[in-house]
Amino acid sequence: MKNLHVIDHPLIAHKLTIMRKKDTPTKDFRELLDEIAMLMGYEVTRDLPLEDLPIETPVAPAIGKQISGKKLAVVPILRAGLGMVGGILKLVPVAKVGHIGLYRDPETHEPHEYYCKLPEDIGERFIIVVDPMLATGGSAKDAITMIKNRGGKNIILMCLVAAPEGVACVTDAHPDVQIYTASLDECLNSHAYIVPGLGDAGDRIFGTL
Repeated sequence: MKNLHVIDHPLIAHKLTIMRKKDTPTKDFRELLDEIAMLMGYEVTRDLPLEDLPIETPVAPAIGKQISGKKLAVVPILRAGLGMVGGILKLVPVAKVGHIGLYRDPETHEPHEYYCKLPEDIGERFIIVVDPMLATGGSAKDAITMIKNRGGKNIILMCLVAAPEGVACVTDAHPDVQIYTASLDECLNSHAYIVPGLGDAGDRIFGTL
């Protein structure tokens, strides 16, 4: 899994453990996801290019650094992906936000598109696709395809928990896309839920259990 990056920061591991607990309240679950998304955001933006910027400090002239060229776009896969947007925007408030709507057929587990709205200049942006769960990988694979069809090129996928099946699906379809996750879990069960996972992230974020 050469395209997979597991971010093993102690704070992320600690917060993820609390999220996995079935009795963690909706409010806590939502806040923890926001915090983890921000912590992961530091890692996924590590390689953004920098350029020199002459500035004046209160003491003397100096040469600082600023991000060069790469504008950011965050694209959540609805609806659970919305829970990760706020954390990234705290790091990069000027990032534009697109939205992709996909729902999973309860019997076939196949994703179906119902909405796609992206920034007009998506082809010029460094794109972070966010979805807490990478289970079968079908939704992420199709979302990335939709972005590419609309001109997106520089894309990464950021998720909270991934299954090996989902990683393989996305990597096979999009070998140019790097995947960042807080945990690579064991497998999928017969209902295509990640094991041990943390349940349905969307329901737990929005309190619709």
